[in-house]
Amino acid sequence: MMSYENNIFLKLLNYFLSSRVNPATVSAREYTLWDSFKLPEDISTTGKYIDWLFNYITLWNIFYFALVCIGLFGFSYLYHHKRNKVPLYTHGYKKQQLAVTFIIGLAVFLTIDIFIAAKSSYDLKAYFWNFPSENEETIKIEVAAQQWMWTFRHAGPDNEFNTVDDIVTNHDLYIPVNKKVEIRLTSKDVIHSFYLPNARTKIDAMPGRISRLWFEATKTGVFDIACAEMCGTNHYKMQAKLIIYEQKDYQEWLTQAHKIATYGLDPDHKEFNWGWPWRNEK
Repeated sequence: MMSYENNIFLKLLNYFLSSRVNPATVSAREYTLWDSFKLPEDISTTGKYIDWLFNYITLWNIFYFALVCIGLFGFSYLYHHKRNKVPLYTHGYKKQQLAVTFIIGLAVFLTIDIFIAAKSSYDLKAYFWNFPSENEETIKIEVAAQQWMWTFRHAGPDNEFNTVDDIVTNHDLYIPVNKKVEIRLTSKDVIHSFYLPNARTKIDAMPGRISRLWFEATKTGVFDIACAEMCGTNHYKMQAKLIIYEQKDYQEWLTQAHKIATYGLDPDHKEFNWGWPWRNEK
């Protein structure tokens, strides 16, 4: 498999087209048109594989676009009526013409279509579907999507979900840095899509079904959570924040959030008992 680190062209493309947008920096100045072309800052351990494939596809598209432009404008110049008084008509059935068409089509098919399918399938299995094992220390979170809100559930001190000591928050997801986080989610109404642009990952939330994903953040800060599925009139309101703490600060938040949950939540309320027992899966 081609390595990004050893490809100078992809390095240059990444520098010019995929420089990261730092929200803190952008907010301190005016947002420019150039910022809209930049990728969101990658704060995950697996986001580089998505960025690599994006850069690869962009590079080859630029190459083939340039090739088409050279052919279009080049032949227009060479066969201009001032240089060719007598027009030549052809249906493109000559062997040389068919060979050129076949070679270009095969090159596009191999360098883009086949390679994308192979590389994305490999990355999906090797990284994104390579969920943490039962022996690894993992932050487990349940998520419920509904029109138009995200609700997050952390297990309380008993380490069991859907019990009276659970920590339930709306719109804000709190996690520690440098810890693997596994999320399982469902929907209360229609299909939503849980999207973490800074972690380069997303998964659909569907009624009657539990989906799951995992990621590991490498940087603290506040980042966006969005819904990537048109879910109704107020779809644009399906916003939340991913708040990443240092481990010490995260533990302090857990302690305070549990105290608040103990006094503030009513376990008999129907909106509280949307969680489910967490079962280990291979």
